[in-house]
Amino acid sequence: MGEYEQSLPLCKEAKEIYKKALGEQHPDYASSLNNLAALHQEMGEYEQALPLYKEAKEIRKKVLTEQHPDYAASLNNLAELHQEMGEYEQALPLYEQAIAILEKALGKNHPTTKTVQRNYQQAKGEAEALKCNPPPQE
Repeated sequence: MGEYEQSLPLCKEAKEIYKKALGEQHPDYASSLNNLAALHQEMGEYEQALPLYKEAKEIRKKVLTEQHPDYAASLNNLAELHQEMGEYEQALPLYEQAIAILEKALGKNHPTTKTVQRNYQQAKGEAEALKCNPPPQE
């Protein structure tokens, strides 16, 4: 059994502990969802990761507001997943929204802001390259 497979039940258990101890509307529960989503993403299980990232984003939006850096982190994580899935039309606006929040909350030169800006530029470049060199149609 690989490391990811060993980690999966532990992440699921942690999520349930946070849910039971803190409730479903707590930032730490949202973080546990995010961690589980990230694990699924690393395993290539994008369809399992997507709803978890979305739920974490909605909790953070409600509990922390749309101007909080953790909400921006959720947008970035969701954008990265869409990028990995080749869904640039969904990824780019999420990155843009995350950058706007982070620039306002942390500043344009903060390391977190810079990281999301790089993610955005990479996704934008990939999307442009795809337009220039579309995959062959079967």
